[in-house]
Amino acid sequence: MEPQNMEVATLVQKIAGLHAAIAKLPSLSPSPEVDALFTALVTACVPPSPVDVTKLGPEAQRMREELIRICSDAEGRLEAHYSDVLNAFDNPLDHLDRFPYFSNYINLSKLEYELLVRHIPGLAPSRVAFVGSGPLPFSSLVLAARHLPNTLFDNYDRCAAANGRARKLVRADKDLCERMSFHTADVADLTDELGEYDVVFLAALVGMAAEDKAKVVAHLGKHMADGAALVVRSAHGARGFLYPIVDPEDIRRGGFDVMAVFHPDDEVINSVIIARKVVDTGANGFQNGHALALAAMPVMTPPCKMEANTLQKSEDIAKKELAF
Repeated sequence: MEPQNMEVATLVQKIAGLHAAIAKLPSLSPSPEVDALFTALVTACVPPSPVDVTKLGPEAQRMREELIRICSDAEGRLEAHYSDVLNAFDNPLDHLDRFPYFSNYINLSKLEYELLVRHIPGLAPSRVAFVGSGPLPFSSLVLAARHLPNTLFDNYDRCAAANGRARKLVRADKDLCERMSFHTADVADLTDELGEYDVVFLAALVGMAAEDKAKVVAHLGKHMADGAALVVRSAHGARGFLYPIVDPEDIRRGGFDVMAVFHPDDEVINSVIIARKVVDTGANGFQNGHALALAAMPVMTPPCKMEANTLQKSEDIAKKELAF
């Protein structure tokens, strides 16, 4: 067996063992045992790897799909737990660093914002939507507080309890209370509302199967305004055991020009895809403009990063910069 194939086989075997251990847990709610197993899983998946999870055999694919569903469940429970912890304080936003992955959200939101302004010139959104915001909407909080201070945020989640928790987090901040709204809805049921947004952010776990994600993107493409931006979270390499991988071609088929794909190699786990709703200028203009945009799409992986040394900042510096 070639060294690269052996490395992939060893990694898949290790992840399969962790999957088996996690599947035996009586509960996925936060506990020392749960935390230790998921820490081991993330530690195994984050380093650069030659594995292409889309080319794994049927058994490994089934394991990966189940593992992503388990991770989604565990992530929801973790966020609900820490949302309750934070909401016990008079001003929850003063204690966000209690969440163990706080710095990851700081860096991911910064990355998404910098990619947006780089690839969508002149972007100055007055209203954005975050689909799949959950009980602990860190991304919206960071974007609203640090990067888009004059923008209105509409957060969508299918779970009313998650929205209830999220709404309490901003209760002590007058500015964010006025600019952030929380709506209980499935993205499939949103139509005219989607046309009101300059940017739509799509959370990684909205549409976990490839075909479901493609349907969500197609729905957004049908109802978003021409020229509006779409930010999609994906995964790359072994990180595809943690989150769904989004094919940029599915985004293109959904009616978008894919402007950039970025694969981090640091603590930011998610890849980021920046797209823009195609402006229909007639049959000829649509096809020509679409083809040109696709041909020019940059796929960026380190060291081809942006001027992004700031993504390497420590959590302490990130906390200071947040400044709610």
